[in-house]
Formats: sequence, C-alpha cells, structure tokens
Amino acid sequence: MNKPYSCSRGFYLRSGPNSQKLERNSIIEFFQNEGQIRYDEIVRKDLPLSDKFNEKAYKKYIRTAKISDVLDRETILINLDCAAYTDGVPCFTNAGALFFRINDEDVKFRHAGIVCALYKGMDKSYIIDAKELNGDAVSNIDDALAFLKRHLNISYKIETLRRENILELPEDALREAIVNAVCHRNYFEKGARVTVEIYDDRVEITNPGGICKGITPENFGKISITRNSIIASMLYRIDYIEQMGTGILRMKNAAKTAKVAEPKFDLHDFFKVTFARNQSIATTPALSSDRPAIESSDRISVILKYLEQNGNGKNSDFAKLLGLSSQRVREILQDMIQNDLIEKHGENRYAYYTVKK
Repeated sequence: MNKPYSCSRGFYLRSGPNSQKLERNSIIEFFQNEGQIRYDEIVRKDLPLSDKFNEKAYKKYIRTAKISDVLDRETILINLDCAAYTDGVPCFTNAGALFFRINDEDVKFRHAGIVCALYKGMDKSYIIDAKELNGDAVSNIDDALAFLKRHLNISYKIETLRRENILELPEDALREAIVNAVCHRNYFEKGARVTVEIYDDRVEITNPGGICKGITPENFGKISITRNSIIASMLYRIDYIEQMGTGILRMKNAAKTAKVAEPKFDLHDFFKVTFARNQSIATTPALSSDRPAIESSDRISVILKYLEQNGNGKNSDFAKLLGLSSQRVREILQDMIQNDLIEKHGENRYAYYTVKK
C-alpha cells in the first residue's frame, strides 16, 4: 500500500508478479502523478516578488475578487498561497508567478501560455491566423475567448427593437473549456501548451496532462479532483470556476440550451474538448432588411483574396465586401497587421492596405 517501496538497492513498484526499479526521473514522475508534488505550490527561490511584478494584473485581480487592501501586498499574496518567505525574502510560488508576474519573455513560463490558431479546412495545413498568449493567467483566458469570438460565426435574432448577436457556439461553454484547460493542465509537462484551435468543422481546446488520477471514464464529470489546487482557488475567487467541479456538466447544459451538439471529451494523455461547428450559420440571414454580415473564419481569406486580385484596398472596400461596420473592419485589419498578413500605407482617409511581402 505504501508505494513506492524501498530496500538497500533502491525504490520499486510492483507490476503484477514483478517489481520494477524506479530511476531518478521515474521517482519524480511517480510523486507528481500521485499528487504528492504540486506544481502550483512550489516556492520559487529564484523569483522574488520584486522581480517583474505585474502591478496591473494584481490590481485587477484584487478588484475583481473584492479583496480588501487593508493588508499589505506581501501579506495578501502569502494568504493566497501565491508567495512565501525564503530566507527572509518574499518569493513567488509558481501559482503566484502565473497570476502576478510578467512572464511574456521568460522561457521559464513559456509552456504555461495558450496558443490560438485558425485553420482553413479540416486540418492544420493552412493557418489563417495564430496568436501566442503569454500574459498572466486571467488575461490569457480572456484573450483566448476573445480569439474564438473574433473568428466564429455570428447569426442575428431580432425580437425587439434591438438586434441580438448569437455566437454559433455557446460562449459559456467555450469559456468553461478554456478555464478548465488552464486550471487542470499538467504544468510539469513543459513540452506542450494549452491550445485553442478553430477548424472549418470544429473547435478543439486541448491541455497536456489528461484527467487527474482517481477519475475514470465512468465517474468523469461526476466527481472533482483538482490537479492544481491553488490555481483552482484563485479562479474560484473571481467566479471563473465553480468549486464543486460542475464544469463538464455546465458545458453540456450550455450546449443543450443553445441547441448545438454536446461537446466531446478525449480523456487520454491530453485532455481535449471538441465542439462541432454548425456550418449553416455562416449563411443564415439577419432577420432585418440590412445586408447580413459575413462573420466567419473566411473573412480574413476574403480580404487577402481581394488584395491579391486588386493589389490594394481601403477600409471602405472591405466594409462593403463583408457587410461590416468601418470600426469592425479596422479591428480585423489591425489583427491582420499584427500577425504580419498585411501592411498599412498612409493615414486616415488616405490609408490603404496591401499583402505583406
């Protein structure tokens, strides 16, 4: 019962009738898998609070969580298990560093970010748009959801004087899947990141680590075991998760309410949530006399095709082509510039765009 067992020759695990000797890395992996060593609890002696502290993220979190600022910052962070004293110096825990440290250029935490990608077709052959999110944990979640909302289809419903925009997949379910991936991923695995991927027929949100030890396909979605308890607690304080482990059920219920297919779950070495997309939404007309806007994963390719055929184009050209407002088109064009897809020339009404050489 007391695994692993030891003798003068080392540590062993029983496997059927045989005993397997554990080497150093196997012993470390065993304790990680057993939950005896938790990534988010580890105090980082090499990361004092004074090193790259993210004041903006801290203030936003404290405000959102409605935590009083009567106590000093160090005490609050220690009470949140985000910091601890080491040789008299307040240092981040890994959880604290993920929430309150500027890590965008630090290779120590590059694996902790989120990679978002929009593909043309059913596989990864052609990337239309991609973004790496390496900010604080809360910003990464928000920005990943924004990426999905920016590239998924929208239909319109008008029952009153105001038009309601309806995302093709329920926003609550998408948010829940992203939060789940950030909260429950295996942060010891540094060779993979959380991914948010949009294909023509589906959306996949994947995190390394699979399901936690103790969860089986039979009890999946019915019981809750937390791999990263501090991260879960931090997200619970700002209402990003429910403490009772209702995330899977909430995803299913959100899909049922929105009358879309239930998400599918892959429970192996990587935990994957797959949402099937409704392709008919792209051509669903708005219930008004206005021209329906093209809000699909194709809009970037539509702009690129126009530029390739015409050499250049203006905001007004794309607004007419896509059926969008000039402000919305400016946002799309700005994203394309940031992703090195197009170039801007001139300013204001003289501005025009070309494909990036």
